[in-house]
Amino acid sequence: MKQFIRIASGQGFWGDLLTAPIDQVEKGPIDYLVMDYLAEVTMSILQKQKRRDARLGYARDLIPLLEKILPLCVERNIKVVTNGGGVNPRSCSDAILDVARKLGIKSLAVGVVTGDDILGRLAELTKSGDDLRNMETGDSVSSIIDKLETANVYFGAQPIAQALAEGAQIVVTGRTTDTGLTLAPMIHEFGWSKSDWDRLAAGTIAGHILECGAQSSGGNFSADWRSVPDLAHVGFPIAEAYPDGTVIITKHENAGGAVTLQTVKEQLVYEIGDPRNYITPDCVADFTSLRLTQEGKDRVKVDRVKGSEATRFYKVSMAYLDGFAAFGTLTYCWPDALEKARAADHILRTRLADLHLHFEEIRTEFLGYDSCHGPLAHPVEEPNEIVLRIGVRGPDQHAVERFGMELAPLILTGPPGVTGFAGGRPKPKEVISYWPALLPKSAVTPSVTINRL
Repeated sequence: MKQFIRIASGQGFWGDLLTAPIDQVEKGPIDYLVMDYLAEVTMSILQKQKRRDARLGYARDLIPLLEKILPLCVERNIKVVTNGGGVNPRSCSDAILDVARKLGIKSLAVGVVTGDDILGRLAELTKSGDDLRNMETGDSVSSIIDKLETANVYFGAQPIAQALAEGAQIVVTGRTTDTGLTLAPMIHEFGWSKSDWDRLAAGTIAGHILECGAQSSGGNFSADWRSVPDLAHVGFPIAEAYPDGTVIITKHENAGGAVTLQTVKEQLVYEIGDPRNYITPDCVADFTSLRLTQEGKDRVKVDRVKGSEATRFYKVSMAYLDGFAAFGTLTYCWPDALEKARAADHILRTRLADLHLHFEEIRTEFLGYDSCHGPLAHPVEEPNEIVLRIGVRGPDQHAVERFGMELAPLILTGPPGVTGFAGGRPKPKEVISYWPALLPKSAVTPSVTINRL
């Protein structure tokens, strides 16, 4: 057993800093590179790509990235774990092996975790009594089953750990918990059992700290963002993990950013509900139990984590078509910028009503005035300019399209001092809504396959 392993975050979301995983591999020692590409809406985007081309459906940024770092990963025995497989991890694996062949790599094992996609099984599951009720509303999935685009179970760390145990140097998954990407290498390297709740919780919390990339090493830092050095070259976080569950959050020494008690604390409270019950497929972690200690420059120790038994459910993430939306903007200049923007909003809404167009929602924002804080915004006496942003949402595509036709006329038929209209009329876009549900773990089984050169 290794004394410790270094697990490096290389991606917080699909679209994150492209150079970050390269820097993690090149600028210092690491054992694992973990990359999180998926969000709920991402799955529906990938599903549409797969329908157009059966070979697609994964995060395509992953392939050119691996072309740059794979030789060094093989040379240094750095293993890569990612959920970039999206809705087509098998094709993602094929593309990775093609890159390896192109690079002249003679031996490579790619682990593929599948089984999370249950879209094709929904009729069977609902017939057997699993009605996949919405966790927020209690409604049965049968009410939107014909509109569903994706339905994916959140697997945890265990299938990834299995792939690593079977010799995978790269593991590609579909919908997996963000925390599982980091926890899995610890399970594999340290031999943690499936019921070692405290250690599993420690690895889960480490994964939560790493999952948003540089957000725990100085990026998006609200407490004192001016104090963070060299954000242009920010170093993504690294979890230095030990067999007893102790983790030290750090970064490469020659990278920008900062790892402090404050940056780690901010990430710890990001997107959590009950801090005593952070539920994952692997365990339930108690965020209130942990202790944070600044061990030195850019080194924060996390220990004393407590966990409890996992639930018998998987969370299911589903996305469905929910009508259409369109947004447009106009910019009004001083003097009376806010008054002009408000008048334009009133004129547009009046015209939409005169046309008997009906929408589920019309939303107006005054960018530069109250779009971030709404009624809590500080009053601004004479803003230099205001951007009017207005959007509509509804089931009628024609009505949403007509809204887009009514925006441009405001340029010559509304208040003066208007600019900023470019790119043509706003076009209707499909609205993808989220449907969270629970499914008994007994209803679905992950599958692990190892593809080798």
